[in-house]
Amino acid sequence: MKLHLSGPLNNLLQATLQITGSKSESNRSLLLQALYANLTISNLSNSDDAEVMQKGLQISNGSVDIHHAGTAMRFLTGYFASQEGKEVTLTGSQRMTERPIKVLVDALRSLGADIVYEKNDGYPPIRIKGKKLIKSVVSLPADISSQYISSLLLIAPSLENGLELKLVGKITSVPYIKMTLSLLNEIGVESSFEENTIRISPKHEVAKTNLVVESDWSSASYFYSIVALSELGTEIKLSAYKKNSLQGDSVLAKIYSDFGVETVFEENSITLKKTTNCQLSGVQYDLVNAPDIAQTIVVTCFGLGISCILTGLHTLKIKETDRLEALHAELSKLGAVIFVSDEDLTLAPSTDIKADIVIETYNDHRMAMAFAPLAMKTSVVINDAEVVSKSYPDYWKDLKQLQFLVKEL
Repeated sequence: MKLHLSGPLNNLLQATLQITGSKSESNRSLLLQALYANLTISNLSNSDDAEVMQKGLQISNGSVDIHHAGTAMRFLTGYFASQEGKEVTLTGSQRMTERPIKVLVDALRSLGADIVYEKNDGYPPIRIKGKKLIKSVVSLPADISSQYISSLLLIAPSLENGLELKLVGKITSVPYIKMTLSLLNEIGVESSFEENTIRISPKHEVAKTNLVVESDWSSASYFYSIVALSELGTEIKLSAYKKNSLQGDSVLAKIYSDFGVETVFEENSITLKKTTNCQLSGVQYDLVNAPDIAQTIVVTCFGLGISCILTGLHTLKIKETDRLEALHAELSKLGAVIFVSDEDLTLAPSTDIKADIVIETYNDHRMAMAFAPLAMKTSVVINDAEVVSKSYPDYWKDLKQLQFLVKEL
C-alpha cells in the first residue's frame, strides 16, 4: 500500500487520541503471564509484535514464525530454552535471519540450554529443546541490545536458583532494563541492580495481579513531531500515559520542550501544546537510552530547518533495517544534508523540502511513521505504508482524525 500524505488545511490542530499499549511492556507482560498463569493484562498492545508474541507462547512443539518481531525473537528464545518438554524452531523474515542472536544463545547455553542454529551460526532460525536450567550465574556484554538482557531477566524468577547476571562494559538502554525489573517487582519478585550486576531471586508462585500496560511513548513521538511542526495553540491529548513512566522514550517530554512543545500530565493522559516557536538553530542529544525516537527527532529537525547531532545510536544498525543508512537515503532524497556513522548522525540546517518524494520504509514501521509528520510542511508519499501495523495499526486512521489528507495510490 502506497499513501500520499498532505497536512491539514488548518495547521492549528485540536484532537484527543487513544494510543495502543506499549509493545515493549505488552511483550514483557505476556511472557510473565505464560510463566505465571494467575496474571492478567489490561491495555494490551494491538500491534503485530504483540500478536506474534501471544501466538508464539501458545506453541509447545513445531515452528514459530515471528516475522519481523525482534522483541519476540529474543524473548521467546529465553522462554523456550527454559521450558522443559517443549521443542520449537524459531524463525522469521529474511531480515530477521540477518539480525544477530549469538550473544543471547551463548548466555543461555552457558546456563545449560540446548539451542542449535539451523542455518548460519549466530543467526536465526534456531532450534530449541527446552530444559530445566539449574545454573544461575551468567555474563553478557552490556553494550548490545537490552532485549538480550531482558530475555534472561524475564525467565530468571522461574529458574530453580534464580539468576545472577553480570554485564560486561558500558550498559545500553538502561530504561528498558529497569522496565523489566519494575514489572518483576510488580509481581513480587525480589531483585537488585548494583553497578554491573543484576540478581533475581527465584519465585515459583505469584499473587493474582493485573498488569496495566501504559500506552506506547514511541507512538506518542510522532504526535510530538506533528505539534512541533504545527501552529501556535495546537493541542493534542493522548491517553493512557503516566508521569512516572517505565518507558525510556518518555524523555520525549523534555526533548520536545526545546521545540516549543509543552507536555501537560493529567491523571491518565498527556496533552501536547505548541506554546512557542523553536528558537534554536541546532540541537544535540545522546539517545543511548532511547534510540527508537532518533528517526522522529531528526525528521522534526529537518522540518523545522535546524541542525541536529544525535549520538548513542549503535543499536539502530541491527533493527528492522539499518536505520542510520535508511535515514541517510530518505532524508537526502528530500533535500537534506546528512552524515551518518555506525553510531551517530549529523543533520545540517535546511531551508527547502522537496515535495511528493516517495519514502521507502524498508520493512520498518518507524520509517513510515517518523516521516509522515513532514506532511505538515510538504506532501510526501509513503511506500509500503501498512508496515505500521508492527507497532501501531491505527496510525493512519489517527492521522485522518487530525485532518491529514491520506490518499491511497
